[in-house]
Amino acid sequence: MDDAHLQSAARALARSRRLVVFTGAGASKESGIATFREPETGLWAKYDPMELATPEAYERDPEFVWSWYEHRFGAAAAAEPNPGHVAIAELELLLPRVAVVTQNIDGLHQRAGSSDVVELHGSMNRFKCVPGTHAGFALSDFAEQTEKPPRCPECGAHLRPDVVWFGEALPADAIDRAETLSKDCDAMLVVGTSGVVYPAALMPRFAHEAGATVVDVNPERDALTSSATIFLKGPGGEVLPLLVAAVREHLGD
Repeated sequence: MDDAHLQSAARALARSRRLVVFTGAGASKESGIATFREPETGLWAKYDPMELATPEAYERDPEFVWSWYEHRFGAAAAAEPNPGHVAIAELELLLPRVAVVTQNIDGLHQRAGSSDVVELHGSMNRFKCVPGTHAGFALSDFAEQTEKPPRCPECGAHLRPDVVWFGEALPADAIDRAETLSKDCDAMLVVGTSGVVYPAALMPRFAHEAGATVVDVNPERDALTSSATIFLKGPGGEVLPLLVAAVREHLGD
């Protein structure tokens, strides 16, 4: 990683009054959470998303889909925020306004200490009934049930993870707030996303078009690099602690 680029990125963040951190699956990879799209190791290389992540799949075989997600619940619960998550949370202590917009559903940003997190694709720590009438349940709300999948405590319908499946729209409040934040920020830090999942991938482009400094942190150049002002090569868990340390230095100048 080029130190001059690191220092340029740190100066831009230190000057920012409204920073948005935009993260994808790569931000959680170092915590042991499998990504979806890597050719050999990604989840969709091993499983057919149409059999696991669509409303039709759940209606066809709810027990099978629930069992797959139950495994992922355990993996996420066992995972710990990595140094990248922690560094992002530390930015809140340094800068006037920091919001995180994430495509991830694992809750690791909140566990690391980030207080303003927009979850574009929902959360596997929340559950709702299949009709969508009742939502906001936690695992503890149905822990005593033995049926798989469990039933909604309010209406008795099957519960499902409160995540966005293929063919479903993103939550309107989340996408609206993400777009507003992206168009209003003066700096955006992009971490660990392939930039190919829409409409989420529009956020860095909104920031770029609004004149914000866009810093892209990724092990390899990605679909969003062309919209970035500065590209920092490397995984977030390695790059972000260095970047935050440099921000501290510039704030102390």
